[in-house]
Amino acid sequence: MTTTVDSSLYSIMKARKSVRVFDPNATITKEEIAEMLELATIAPSSSNLQSWRFLVIQDAAVKKELKAIANNQAQAEEASAVIAILGDVDAYKKVEQIYTQNVAEGHMDESIKDRTIANTHAVYPSFPREVRMNVASFDAGLVSMQLMLIAKEKGYDTVTMGGFDKAKFAERFDLPENVFPIVLIALGKAAAPAYGSSRLPLGEIADFI
Repeated sequence: MTTTVDSSLYSIMKARKSVRVFDPNATITKEEIAEMLELATIAPSSSNLQSWRFLVIQDAAVKKELKAIANNQAQAEEASAVIAILGDVDAYKKVEQIYTQNVAEGHMDESIKDRTIANTHAVYPSFPREVRMNVASFDAGLVSMQLMLIAKEKGYDTVTMGGFDKAKFAERFDLPENVFPIVLIALGKAAAPAYGSSRLPLGEIADFI
């Protein structure tokens, strides 16, 4: 039995490319970006702790500073906005807020909430910082991909930038000790087409047992 799927999803996936030349005159409103971020955060996360945090940079002068931090990548300055995807190693501290809201919205009952909160407080604080950073980085990948597909559906283009000085970024934007930068996503309108890219054959990367 075959199932019918919405082919528009596949069209968006295939159309999304990493754009590196942006129209510096294109603008995106704060409200549009906020809507995209809210939709992106529907993405799953470890224990639903939502360890992602976002810093949206739209100011022209600040983007110029960011370009220097991002190894002089032009898109850091020319994109309409740069969204810094950050991770919170102390995300577990919001577990009570998150699971109380889950109960209020009818997703679970009090007993599950209480058990989950207790388990989270028993486990997460014992993890080394590196482990909690890995958890946040994994979650960041999920929300980042979702954000880029949402942006494409709305007619915007993106590129991820991992090549930036994370220590300088944290210092410039005065990040608290528990928050660290993971990746930058340039968002805007393409001023030149993106390059296509090939993919390895499935037979080289997947085994079926």
